[in-house]
Amino acid sequence: MARTEKEKMLAGDLYRADDPELTAEIARTGAWLARYNAPAALPPEERLRMLRAHLGSVADGVVIRPPFYCDLGYNIRIGRNTFLNFNCVILDIAPVEIGELTQIGPGVQILAADHPRDPGLRRALLEGGRPVRIGRNCWIGAGALILPGVTVGDDAIVGAGSVVTRDVPAGATVAGNPARPVRRSA
Repeated sequence: MARTEKEKMLAGDLYRADDPELTAEIARTGAWLARYNAPAALPPEERLRMLRAHLGSVADGVVIRPPFYCDLGYNIRIGRNTFLNFNCVILDIAPVEIGELTQIGPGVQILAADHPRDPGLRRALLEGGRPVRIGRNCWIGAGALILPGVTVGDDAIVGAGSVVTRDVPAGATVAGNPARPVRRSA
């Protein structure tokens, strides 16, 4: 039996992003984001209710300042007392997990979406994704990019503007493009 493009995407296989079912889901998320990002001030409990209604899992105390952007939402899981500042982007065609007590600066991009390296597969309009995991009590600096397949360990720090292309060990501090370990001062 042939699998749908959504089933392929959820399994981590290559899929066609222009599939009507996926296009409709992304459009629904876009409409939800328009309401979430609307300029009218909403009380924190109403924003949390909206997040819980659309994202995969949102624990107590989560704050995401608008504007916020994502592809689907249902692949995002966020632990308690986690904070995402203005203008964060999460491309969540694969699972994205953010641990509790993590602080994410403005303009951070967490990208689970990926594209084949083979030009023929790209010409065929195929794409894929690799899960991203950010551990507990991490600090991701403003404008950082977390690329597909990366795991950031618990208690790690990612410097502002860094491009994280490989896993970051627990407790490490990384910075730069590509992000590399740096000495950490108090």
